[in-house]
Amino acid sequence: MASAPIRCPPPLTANAGGPPRDRGLLWRITRDGRSSWLFGTVHIGRPGWRAFGPRTAAALRESDLLALEIDPTDPAVIAALMIGHEGLTLTPTLAARLASAIERACLPASALAALHPVLQATTLTVLDARWLGLDPAYSLEILLAERIRSEKAPAGAAGVSANKGARATRSAAGAPAPRNRIVSLETVEAQKAALVPRDAAEALALVDLSLAQIEDGTSRRVLERLVRAWERGDLAELEDYGRWCECAASDDERLFMRRLIDERNGPMADAIAAWHAGGQRLFAAVGALHMTGEAALPKLMEARGFRVERITFAP
Repeated sequence: MASAPIRCPPPLTANAGGPPRDRGLLWRITRDGRSSWLFGTVHIGRPGWRAFGPRTAAALRESDLLALEIDPTDPAVIAALMIGHEGLTLTPTLAARLASAIERACLPASALAALHPVLQATTLTVLDARWLGLDPAYSLEILLAERIRSEKAPAGAAGVSANKGARATRSAAGAPAPRNRIVSLETVEAQKAALVPRDAAEALALVDLSLAQIEDGTSRRVLERLVRAWERGDLAELEDYGRWCECAASDDERLFMRRLIDERNGPMADAIAAWHAGGQRLFAAVGALHMTGEAALPKLMEARGFRVERITFAP
């Protein structure tokens, strides 16, 4: 019997998405007589989100550099993520489920082959949002990068000072010099270490969990709730993510979540503080969940001597 044809997610329409409006979570952080910004993002989006609202657009204009977790528009970053199957062999059942998920995502069988299986499953989870009219091709990071490259640097921007830039580069954990006014707060190696467990059994369990959540619709349901909370700037709902994400039921899952979110915040806060100390005003845009919990980035910046002010948006 012939198998049923694969249904693909409908293509996104490049509509205007209504008038520009602010979305998400924004903080002004001030120290040494100048301000930088924290912006909580989601890693998916819509074409209409290119129209940033007045508060977000103004903060971008006033910033010398856009600071991202890693720059998804940098070909060198993408190449560095291609780490293959190092040390991890999937069971035949798990390999078949992964192949089936790739087919259902309407991707060529080899499309994700260069990625570690954990990153393949993570990518498929994000791509599942296409059924919600969302796509990682329009993630906030990509849209922000497009915007900041299209704008001139602020007059007298500290970010264009070679001496100050060199000091900040050395102090920001060996970060590379700004690329088109975009810097990374993490190395690719650090992000891969957070995303991909070293223990093979833990990695296999994570692939299994990710695929199960795609198969039963959990990932799509959770992504929809996450995006809705992000759009309306509902920090309280995001703070409660561990209760409703269906991803923190066991000790192992909670440990992974801490490694994925909390343990990365300290180094990112240090990098933001270092670039700011070097004279640059940053627009630091990272995943919204990094703005939650006891190790939330706004709290860490306050602990590093910044005055932190939440910027609320009109409904």
